[in-house]
Amino acid sequence: MLELTGLRLGLIGLFCLAFLFLPIARGSVLLRLIDIPFEHATRYHVWLGHLTMLLFTLHGLFYVIGWAMEGRLAQELRDWRNVGIANFPGVISLLAGLLMWITSLPGLRRINFELFFYTHQLYVVFVVFLALHVGDFIFCFAAGGIFLFMLDRFLRFCQSRKTVNVLSARCFPCGTVELSLSKPENLNYNALGWIFLQVRELSWLQWHPFSVSSSPLEGKHHLAILIKVLGGWTAKLEKIISSISEEQLETKPFLQPHSKITASIEGPYGHESPYHLTYEHLILVAGGIGISPFLAILSDILHRINDSKPCLPRNVLIVWAVKTSKELPLLQTVDMKSICPFFPDALNLEIQTYVTRQKEPSLEEGHVIEPVNSSDFPASKKCGMSVLVGTGHVLWSGLYVIVSTLGLVITVYLLNFLYINPYNIYYWWYKGLLLVACMTISVVLFGGIVIGLWHIWERKTSYNEECENSTKTSSIVHPKETRIHKKTGQEQYLNIIRYGQRPDFSEIFGSMAERWRNVNIGVIVCGPPSLQTSVAKECRKQNLNGVDNKSVFHFNSHSFDL
Repeated sequence: MLELTGLRLGLIGLFCLAFLFLPIARGSVLLRLIDIPFEHATRYHVWLGHLTMLLFTLHGLFYVIGWAMEGRLAQELRDWRNVGIANFPGVISLLAGLLMWITSLPGLRRINFELFFYTHQLYVVFVVFLALHVGDFIFCFAAGGIFLFMLDRFLRFCQSRKTVNVLSARCFPCGTVELSLSKPENLNYNALGWIFLQVRELSWLQWHPFSVSSSPLEGKHHLAILIKVLGGWTAKLEKIISSISEEQLETKPFLQPHSKITASIEGPYGHESPYHLTYEHLILVAGGIGISPFLAILSDILHRINDSKPCLPRNVLIVWAVKTSKELPLLQTVDMKSICPFFPDALNLEIQTYVTRQKEPSLEEGHVIEPVNSSDFPASKKCGMSVLVGTGHVLWSGLYVIVSTLGLVITVYLLNFLYINPYNIYYWWYKGLLLVACMTISVVLFGGIVIGLWHIWERKTSYNEECENSTKTSSIVHPKETRIHKKTGQEQYLNIIRYGQRPDFSEIFGSMAERWRNVNIGVIVCGPPSLQTSVAKECRKQNLNGVDNKSVFHFNSHSFDL
């Protein structure tokens, strides 16, 4: 009875495993089709991971108890059958899964993220020995999701091999670092995008996610990110940038690409469509460094208004909660006047800032930080980001998946026709290993051909765009020159700073509903879970208590709990 129960639990766990890898394929075509961005899909991976490992642990535990009752525990654990289930590979696979499971628990992960990250690389051991444990036929139940993850992982590997120039860097007094990274003109993203960053001077294995803080319309050859110094990795990065800046300021008045920082990028990722542009009325709620994506949104709206591009938002309220006033200069990274001098005529912008741990302004408040001008960033032809990303060109992404899948079918057919059937190969564990090998070969060989052609297309496209831009440069007046003489006599926007207070969302949302009346209001939140919960509850409350001529609040979370 125990062994039969363990068998059923193992089969259910295998079906859960079939979906476990799908949410963490960052550029997966499947996630793009159902319009779920990777940062939101990871929660399903967490839930499925807990469920899968619970089922597999009970699966192994029931067998161990049954074998121990019969007095053959040691013999069964060491058993490696050629026909049927091989127990010993299953023991290794389960141990690897348990290590990943234990180190991924919230408390331990929060204390030591590096331990969680490194032990999670055991997924290779977990998958390979699972195939040895159950054989090729049973492994096929979960092979589809694993194959899609392998496709995404290999594509990310190819993209991350290319180093990226750091065009400029700044350190803010509040413990925030701003980096501007080189990118090709044909790499598209939206204002709610984000990237994974690796700095090889700090670690060859660690990748950290950061939200993009610049608009895709701000510059064709760069994107910017804001990094909050919170741990050892970010503290080392700040130290390196500070030392390089001091050296360069002694010799050159302007920062050049940092030779001492070797950066690699995966992404950009995020929503397929910029949904922030689908609301005429927007409320952006940020906590601390959560203001970063909203700076990108604000810059994107201003650029679209200035360039007369489609842009629905006309009323924008930013609610920003910070601990101290040292974080206030982050708003100056968006130079609204230079982007669109006449924006008060087209955009009703209000910013409410709550400094929670100060009762009055500091003496240094009002100090202006020199903004970085996007036109000063030197574009790099050879050291920009690679466009080899699953969320990039739809045609190439689809072709990569189709060719690799066909390659898998061809490889498995040839293996059976030329090797397994003629030589009468019947070992379960060996056939499971061969299936994993076929999956790997199809991704690397067939998918690699598509990636190579994609890379050649990227280089040709970038070269053609460079040639077109060089021919147009002499006849185009720089936008900054046309804006110098434009002035507005109106106040640019309403900026309210409250000290020693926390935002009262009931009052804020109620007043906005009364002011805007009978409209759809998009609410986007970026911050800690407690802030997201508070805003979500208030949106629900306002919608349930709504009466005639009452606005409807649409809640959206911009979370990065990866």
